[in-house]
Amino acid sequence: MASNASDTWNHLASAAQAGDKKAYESLLKQISVYARHVLSGRVPSEALDDIVQDVLISVHKSLHTFRADRAFKPWLFAIINFRRLDFLRAHYADHKDRHVPLEDVDFATILDTPEPSDHVELKDVQTALNQFPEGQRRIFERIKVEGHSIRDVAKEVGMNESAVKVSAHRTLHKLKKMLSQ
Repeated sequence: MASNASDTWNHLASAAQAGDKKAYESLLKQISVYARHVLSGRVPSEALDDIVQDVLISVHKSLHTFRADRAFKPWLFAIINFRRLDFLRAHYADHKDRHVPLEDVDFATILDTPEPSDHVELKDVQTALNQFPEGQRRIFERIKVEGHSIRDVAKEVGMNESAVKVSAHRTLHKLKKMLSQ
C-alpha cells in the first residue's frame, strides 16, 4: 500500500509539474492527509492545521525541484520534517519569557538545606560500612553504590538473587540506623 501511494504521488507530481491541475489538486489532498498523520502526536494538536498548511505551501513552492526519477515520499517527508522543526524552533523561542536567571534563585531556601549537624559525610558512611562483614559490605556497595544489578551481583558472589536482595536491604536499614545515632 505504501509503495502504491508513493507511485501514485510520483505520477501525480510529474503530471502537476506538467500543468495538470486535477493531478495537482489530487496530490495536495492526498499529501494533506499523509502530513496530518505523520505530524499528529509529534506537534501540539492546536498547531497541527497550521503546520499541515505550511507543508502544503512548501510543496507548492518547491514542486518544481522534485525529480520524477526519485521517490516522492522521502522528498515529502523531508518537507514535513522541516516544517515541524520550524514550528518547534519558533514555539520554544517564544518561551524566553519563562527563563529564570540562576543568580536570582535562592537555592538554600528552595532546597531547605539541613543544618551541618544533620549532614552525613561520605567518610561517616564509609566508616559505618567498614563495620559490616566483607561479604555483606561488598554486596551493598556493588548494588547501591556502583549500580550493578542484583542478578549480576548474585552471580558474582555465588548466592541466589533473593538472598542478595535481602542482604542489600538489611545493610541499608542498619546503615541508616547507624548514621542517625
